[in-house]
Amino acid sequence: MEPPSAPPRRRSIPWQGLLLTASVLTFWNPPTTAQLTIESVPFNATEGKDILLLVHNLPGDIAGYDWFKGKTVYGHPAIATYLIQPQVTIPGPAYSHRETIYPNGSLLIQNVTQKDTGFYTLLIVHEDFHTEKASGQFHVYHK
Repeated sequence: MEPPSAPPRRRSIPWQGLLLTASVLTFWNPPTTAQLTIESVPFNATEGKDILLLVHNLPGDIAGYDWFKGKTVYGHPAIATYLIQPQVTIPGPAYSHRETIYPNGSLLIQNVTQKDTGFYTLLIVHEDFHTEKASGQFHVYHK
């Protein structure tokens, strides 16, 4: 008897499809939302200089921002609130007339002193009223 001229037909094994699916799911990373961060520019400054707390990865659908001195928002008076519409800044109890909040959420502190050293926290209020927060810090040295 002669061998067949066509190669034998290969049968599909169900576990091969499952293995392919598992491989794709293991190595495929869905896009993630970038995390909200605060960068101090510069991180270290001498008294009398300005420091910008620069916001990175700002999400959309924002109603406003609140800035606080401290690592948390609870128990700390607000420096200021910025409302997206009508683009107005409302000074808080910790406002010293040296702070400016920009529409991108960043906070400029002018003429810093050693008392300004520490953590600052940004609280973002979304249009649907859920919140996000991020903290940054800087250090002020004596001249």
